[in-house]
Amino acid sequence: MARRHRLIRVSPSAVWDVLADGHRYAEWVVGTARSEPVRGQWPHKDAAIRFQVRLGPLRLENETVVRLCEEGVALELEAHAGVLGTARIAVELRPWGEHCLVIVDEHPLQGAGGRLHNVGFDALIQLRHRTMLARLARLCESTAPDAPHLAPVPSAVPGVEGAGHA
Repeated sequence: MARRHRLIRVSPSAVWDVLADGHRYAEWVVGTARSEPVRGQWPHKDAAIRFQVRLGPLRLENETVVRLCEEGVALELEAHAGVLGTARIAVELRPWGEHCLVIVDEHPLQGAGGRLHNVGFDALIQLRHRTMLARLARLCESTAPDAPHLAPVPSAVPGVEGAGHA
C-alpha cells in the first residue's frame, strides 16, 4: 500500500475545488494527458471520467469511477487501466491550521497490477505520488484566492519541490 502526504498552503476547500473539477484531473494526475467527465456529476458517487494516457504514439483511453465522495473531506476512486487492471486511490483532506494536509493512499485491486504488487511496485507509486502531490500543490497554490504567495517548499531532492514530504 502506497501512502503519501503533503501540506498544501491553501484551505481544504480550495484543494477540494480542484479535485471536484473532472476537467482538471489531467493537470495534477501523473501520466494523464487529458480528462473529461463521462457519467454522472463528478465527483459524486458512481460518476466517471475518461482519461487518456500517451505512451509514445499510443493513446490509451481509461476510466476512473468515484466509489466514495465526502464533499470537502474525502474522495475514493477506482482507476481502470485496461490490461494493467484497477487500483483504489483514496484522497483525504485534513485542515492543518489554515492549510490542508492531503493524504493519498493507493493500491492495486485487480489485474496485472494486483498480481504483480510488491514493495518495488509501491516504491514506484510513491515516486508518482510525490510528483502528483507537487503538481496538485502548485495548481492549488497558484489559483486559490486564499493562497499565500510564498516561495516553494524546500526539497531534499534537487529539482523536485516538496520531495521531503513522506
